[in-house]
Order: sequence, then C-alpha cells, then structure tokens
Amino acid sequence: MAIQISVFIENKEGRIKKAIDTLANAGVNIRALSVGDTTKYGILRLIVSDNEKAIKSLEDDGFIVKESEVIVIAVPDKPNGLNSTLAILDDANINLEYIYAFVSSNPDEAIVAMKVEDTKKAIGVFEKSNAKILSEEDLEKI
Repeated sequence: MAIQISVFIENKEGRIKKAIDTLANAGVNIRALSVGDTTKYGILRLIVSDNEKAIKSLEDDGFIVKESEVIVIAVPDKPNGLNSTLAILDDANINLEYIYAFVSSNPDEAIVAMKVEDTKKAIGVFEKSNAKILSEEDLEKI
C-alpha cells in the first residue's frame, strides 16, 4: 500500500505546471501521476518521494491537497496481465474506483496504482492470490 496525494487545481492554463514546479523547487521526485478533469477543476494524483515535503510546499503555494491510500501492484507485462489482476477484484466483488499505471524497472512487469472501495479486503485477496503488492520502500527504488 502507498499514500497518494491529490492536488485540486483550477482547470486553466499553467496550473498543472505550477504544481509540478512547486514540487521540483522543493526537491520532491514524482514517482507516478494521473490527471482527471472536469470543466472547472482537475485532480492531479501523485505518488512522490516525500509526501510531507510535497504537501507542505503545495499548501504553502496555495493548493488544496489531500492524502489517500492506494494499492500499488506489479502486474505481468503481457497481454491480459492487467485484466487477470483486475479479475481478482471482480471475483471478490471489490469496486475499483480508479487506476493508473507507471514505469517499472523490471521489463517483465508493469506497475499500477489503484484506489478501491475496501482497501483492507483488496489487500487480503491480492495476498491470497500471490499478487506482488509494492511497499513504500519498493517505490523508493523506482
């Protein structure tokens, strides 16, 4: 499991860059990101090298920031690799709220971050199926 930060930003020119600049100026490395938007605002979801420093710098720069738990899991990097992992959740009747992927240093796997309705139950079913759940320490090596 990992902690993700969500940054709420106005949907206007330059706001994503401003958030990224804020993190860069604070010396925070971005491990993964995803952007979702509506006509008025966006949500920049990030997994970063230092949550405390990221949150402080973003809030000091006027951004609204929230932390949430996500499951970060390695999936086989082959056709149907992701779907076989998602089937584990589906078979356990666990709702997947959103998902995004990022780069792995291992050519045989892809990495996805997922937000589910019941994190504890999802971790349990992933562990039973021998899925590779990445820890905060694993993410530091990426």
